Amino acid sequence: MSSEEGLSSTITDWLFINSWWLLLPFIMLLVVAAFIVAFVLLLYMISPLISPKPLKLNGAHVVVTGGSSGIGKCIAVECYRQGAFITLVARDEAKLLQAKKEVEKFAINDKQAQEKLGPVDMLVNCAGTAFSGKFEEVEVDRFKKLMEVNYLGSVYPTRAVITTMKERRMGRIMFVSSQAGQIGLFGYTAYSPSKFALRGLAESLQMEIKPYNIYVTVAYPPDTDTPGLAEENKTKPLETRLISETSGVCQPDQVAKIIVRDAVQGNFNSSVGPDGYMLSALTCGMSPVTSITEGLQQIVTMGLFRTIALFYLGSFDSIVRRCMIQREQSKAADKRE
Repeated sequence: MSSEEGLSSTITDWLFINSWWLLLPFIMLLVVAAFIVAFVLLLYMISPLISPKPLKLNGAHVVVTGGSSGIGKCIAVECYRQGAFITLVARDEAKLLQAKKEVEKFAINDKQAQEKLGPVDMLVNCAGTAFSGKFEEVEVDRFKKLMEVNYLGSVYPTRAVITTMKERRMGRIMFVSSQAGQIGLFGYTAYSPSKFALRGLAESLQMEIKPYNIYVTVAYPPDTDTPGLAEENKTKPLETRLISETSGVCQPDQVAKIIVRDAVQGNFNSSVGPDGYMLSALTCGMSPVTSITEGLQQIVTMGLFRTIALFYLGSFDSIVRRCMIQREQSKAADKRE
């Protein structure tokens, strides 16, 4: 073999060896991708075994607190449409009787118009009230009232049904919170804590009762076209109103359909719309997941959603700052006059 042939052979061997080193990252990437795909497919296959069995509403006994108007009434209507027996709980007797008549219009059989005594299959804690105002301008009694109605108003009914649900090894408990129970906003120093508290209650309770085949759902509806929102708007500070206007107002019947669907499926989180989905993913923390798929979605989207959220927070801060400057300029102009 000549020296030229030896040199050529050496160069060829060197190129062959180094080409493998160059290809190695791509090969490893393909192996990792294949492993991830196989792992995800496996999770999809076993996910139904982990997810709770859906609750059949046809013939179920559903109790709805705060069921005389707004989201609560629409939830009652949605459950009634699916064949459930409904018990409405509310403070205003006149509104309650009117709501009863409206709900009964959607009966799917004659038996639904009759009273059904028996254990509760699903409890919907929807009683609540809202108030907005600057922290130093909100009376202390208002803080107490909101905690009593929004938080303790859900504790008491839940305590009333939980023992029987445990004995029967089945049930659903729903807490209707708010997007203000996921993010603290200007003007909600009294309202937000009462809604945040529901999540803490729900997470702790879910861990206690999951072995009994009882599942908790926390719903985080956005601003919804209800009498409660109309009343709240009367006292909303300018900053709160401008921030609220960055997202739309939903219709209560649409919100109710989503909440009922999630409760029936046993989903822990119930959100409405893209903003609601993003907020639920961002604030999931150590909250339970109903399926492995849900957990994977949260893991994958967390970084992107956090980036988007930073822009939202920046815009909210900008709104508050502009309102403060306008207010100070207005005061200065009044003094000059």
